[in-house]
Amino acid sequence: MTKTFKTIKFKNPLLFKLVKRLLILLAVIAVYAWALQGLQVDLKLLKDSWPYIIDFITRLWPPDLSILDIAIVRLIETIQMSIWGTTIGAILSLPLAVLSARNLAPRWLRLFANFLQNLVRSVPSIVLGLLFVAATGLGAPAGTLALGIYTIGYLAKFYQEAIESVDPRSIESLQVCGASWLQIAQYGILPQVLPLGLGYTLYMFEYNIRAASVLGVVGAGGIGFELVNYIKGFEYNKATTMMLVLLVVVTVIDAISSKFRQRLEATYRFSPKNK
Repeated sequence: MTKTFKTIKFKNPLLFKLVKRLLILLAVIAVYAWALQGLQVDLKLLKDSWPYIIDFITRLWPPDLSILDIAIVRLIETIQMSIWGTTIGAILSLPLAVLSARNLAPRWLRLFANFLQNLVRSVPSIVLGLLFVAATGLGAPAGTLALGIYTIGYLAKFYQEAIESVDPRSIESLQVCGASWLQIAQYGILPQVLPLGLGYTLYMFEYNIRAASVLGVVGAGGIGFELVNYIKGFEYNKATTMMLVLLVVVTVIDAISSKFRQRLEATYRFSPKNK
């Protein structure tokens, strides 16, 4: 049987590729069908829910601009939370990333550092928000600390991947010269990963602005706190104002950050050191 299969495969490579792709497609369809079955989707319920969804959307409009000043104040607080949360997370992520990189740290240290990364990433931001609200009380400080810890899990992973992608020749040159582990990280790796690391940090800052608004659900400050209160009080027009202000600012910050990352990548790509 094995011999016959090999002969068919050799004589009909196109047929073999077609069968292989078909099997992969069937496997993917089976996975999605299994996932859909687990969701227990009630299509009739979805169909009957449309009138309620439309009614909710109509109640959101028009926005109540009388609370625009409150929205701006809360938005500024959200940005401040994101700045400090991202900064705290970035500072603490860098040493953890160095300890996790396979081209720098010994295996036993990598295992421990990667375990810490996975541990932090496994805790949702809203759970961290609840934890710090219980510790520090309602308000922006709890949200800032939650964002800082949440940022560590992701930026440490991003930084680690950037460190592991550096040119190994620069590390080998420093090792030949007798450089210490810290000197290798400072002079051989940091200059190469800095542009990419800054890009990751900017992306995390954008994300944290949105995450900060979600933390308001548990009372951790920011624009989300007011947004949830308006929704709970059925003041949907005021909630719309909050969402529109957040949308505008997130869009502007995303555009500015994208331009800055492009310039950063272009500067690094055409730097004489990288030619």
